[in-house]
Amino acid sequence: MSNFLLEIGTEELPADFARLVISQLEQLVRNDLKDFRLNFADISCSSTPRRIFVIVNSLAESSDDFVEERKGPPASKAFENGNPTQAAKGFAKRYGLSLEALEIRNTSKGEFVFGSNFVKGESAEDLILALIPKWINSIQGRRFMRWGEGEVRFSRPVRWILALLDEKNLNLELSQADPPIISSRFSRGHRLFRKEVPVDSPDLYVETMRSTGVIVNRNERLSLIKNLVTKASATLNCKADLSNNLLNELTDLVEFPTLFIGEFQKSFLDLPAEVLSTVMQVHQRYIPLFLDDVSIDPLSLDANNILLPRFICISNGLSEANDLIREGNEKVLRARFSDAEFFINVDLAVKSSKRREKLSKVTFADGLGTLLERVNRIEWLAENFAEYLFVDSSEFDSQVLKKAAYFCKHDLVSQMVGEFPELQGIIGAKYLLAEGESREVSLAVLEQYLPRGHGGDLPKSAAGSALALLDKLELLLSIFSKGERPSGSSDPYALRRAANGVLQIIWDQEWKINLFGLLSISIDHWTETFDSLKIKPELLLSDVMSFFHQRITTLLEETDFDIDIVQAVSGESICTRRLLSDPNDILIRASLLAELRISKRLPAIHSVVNRASSLAEKNDLSPQILSALEVVDPELFEKESERRMLEVVNLLEPIAKSDSSDRYRKLVEGLVDGADALSKFFDGDESVMVMTDNEIIRKNRLNLLSVLTNQSKLLADFNLLVN
Repeated sequence: MSNFLLEIGTEELPADFARLVISQLEQLVRNDLKDFRLNFADISCSSTPRRIFVIVNSLAESSDDFVEERKGPPASKAFENGNPTQAAKGFAKRYGLSLEALEIRNTSKGEFVFGSNFVKGESAEDLILALIPKWINSIQGRRFMRWGEGEVRFSRPVRWILALLDEKNLNLELSQADPPIISSRFSRGHRLFRKEVPVDSPDLYVETMRSTGVIVNRNERLSLIKNLVTKASATLNCKADLSNNLLNELTDLVEFPTLFIGEFQKSFLDLPAEVLSTVMQVHQRYIPLFLDDVSIDPLSLDANNILLPRFICISNGLSEANDLIREGNEKVLRARFSDAEFFINVDLAVKSSKRREKLSKVTFADGLGTLLERVNRIEWLAENFAEYLFVDSSEFDSQVLKKAAYFCKHDLVSQMVGEFPELQGIIGAKYLLAEGESREVSLAVLEQYLPRGHGGDLPKSAAGSALALLDKLELLLSIFSKGERPSGSSDPYALRRAANGVLQIIWDQEWKINLFGLLSISIDHWTETFDSLKIKPELLLSDVMSFFHQRITTLLEETDFDIDIVQAVSGESICTRRLLSDPNDILIRASLLAELRISKRLPAIHSVVNRASSLAEKNDLSPQILSALEVVDPELFEKESERRMLEVVNLLEPIAKSDSSDRYRKLVEGLVDGADALSKFFDGDESVMVMTDNEIIRKNRLNLLSVLTNQSKLLADFNLLVN
C-alpha cells in the first residue's frame, strides 16, 4: 500500500472557487479510482488561495485483476454442425479469444456464445499519471481562463504540480500549459518566504507546509479564524459581526491567518452603523465590533453607542508584519469612510422628493419604462391594496403605505447607493427620517427589500410588510408581462425569490388577503399601461397563478411539511384560485394536518373520509354542494347508520360554510366525533350496501357520501394522504 499526494499550485484563486473545488476534485478522484478498481482507504482534499491538494491513503500497488466476460452471437449462427462459423471466428478475433474457450449458455433469449478474458491489473503509478491531467481538465468553475499560448483552462494560471507516490516523484508533464509544467517534489511556501519547499512524502506534507507558513487544511484555518475572533471580541467586551459568508471568504483569502485590531477616528461614528459596517465587511473584509447587549435602532442616523471605533482584520501576513499591515489598512479604511461621509453630506443637501424626480432618467427594464414609472405602478398597487386585505383598519394605516410607496425608490439615485448598492432602502429610510418624515413611513421604506435572501429577516411593521409585498408583486407582473419566465436555473430577475417573499410575508403577518383579486385587477391595469406589449390578460393571470401555485408547494416542502400533506392541501385537485384567494389558509390547513399526524388522530379521520370519497367518485355531485338538505332524502334510508351519518353531515354543514378562523379545527373535531357513526355506515350490523341495485337508493347514498367528501375537501384531499 502507498500514499499518494497531488498538489495543484496556482496564482491566487477566487475565494468561492477555492471552497467549491474541494468537493469537486475529491469526487473526481474517488470515482476514477473506483472505476479503475484501484483500492484505497480514504481520501482527503482541501485548498488554500494558492493550491488545491488531494491525499489518498493506503492506495493499492495496482488495480484488481478481473475476468471480463463477453456475449457473442446466437449459438445457431456461431456454430454449424459443431464447427465455428465466420460469426464465431470474428467474435473470437475481436476480443482476443481462442475458439476452444468459447462457451454456449442458455439465456432468457435462447442460446448464445460467451467468452472470457483475464485482465491483469495496471500499476497504480501508470494509472495515476494518466488520470492527473484528466482531473485538472475536468474541474469546472466560473470565469475560467487560458494563459500564454497554452490550451489549459483553469480558474487561475497553474504554476506547479507536486505529485508523490510515497517518496517517489511521479514524472508528469502538463505540456499544454504555457510554459509547460513538469511535476516535482517541490511545493511553494507562504508568499513572504518566496521559496520552493521540498516535500519528502505525503505523510509529511501538512506539517512541512505549516513550517513554511501555510495551513493547508481549510477547516483548520476556518476554526482558527473563529477562535481568534472570539478571543479578541471577549477581550474587548464587544460582539464581532462575523457572518458565515465573511468567515468563509476570509478562510479562502489567507494561508496562515493572523489577527490584528485596527482603529478609526471616533468622528466617523457620526455616520450610520450600516454604512460603517458595509464598508468594513463588504468592501474591506474587516470585522466590525458592536457594543455588547446594545439594542440597535434600524433608523438610527449615527453609530455612537452602537459600534466601537475599532475593527478586526484577518491578515495573510506573519505576525511580525502586523504593525505595518495595520497602518496600511487603517489608512485605506479612513479614505473609504471619508468618501462615505462626503456622499452622505451631498445626499442630505438634496430633498428626497427631488431625488424621486430623477428616477425618470433611469431605465428600469427594456419595455417597462423608467424607475419613476415603476414607482408609479407600486403606488397604484398601494392605492388598491387595502381593498383586498381583510384586517381591522386600526391595524393597518393605508396612508402610511401610500406615502412610503411614493418615496420607496428615491435613494436609488443617491450618491450613497451609487457607491454602496447594498444600502438601498436602508439609507433612503434614514434620509427620510432626517428630513422630518414619520418613523412609520421611514421604517416601511427600510423594510421594502425584505427578505433579502433565503432565510432572511422578514419585515415587521404592517406598512413595511405591505410595501415589500407590493414591490415584489410589481416586479413579477412587469417581467411576466414582457413574456419572460424563470427557466431551469435561469432566473435573472430573481422572480422565484420575489414570489417566495410575497408568500412568506403573508404567512408571517397571518394576513387574510385576496391575492387572486388583487392580481386580477392589477393585470387589467398592466394591460392598459403596456399597450405595446400586447398582453393577453387571461393567459397572464393563468401564468402568474400557476407560478404562485408552484412556489406555494415548494415553500411548504422547504418548511419541512410531509410531502403527502403538501399535496393534500395544494395538489391538482385543489383549485389555484382558492389558494390565492387566501394564501394564509393553506398554511393553516397544512399545520393542522401535521398536528393531527403528530397526535396520531389523523389515521381515523383519513380512513373513513377516504372510503367515502372513493365511492363518491362514482357520483357526479358538484363539489360546491356542502349541504345534504337538497340532495339527500331521509325517507329513503333503510338503516339507522344512514340517519346517524346524516346527523354528522348536518353538524358539519354550518362549520363548512363558516369563514371563522377556527373552522378547520372545528371541522376536524366534527369528523373525529362522528368517526364512530361514519364507521358503522360501512361496517357492522347497521352497515349499508352503497352500490345497491336500487338506483334511487344508490343515488341517495352516493349523494350523502359526496356531501361529506366535499366538506372534508375544504381541509384537504384525503386521497393524497399516506395513512
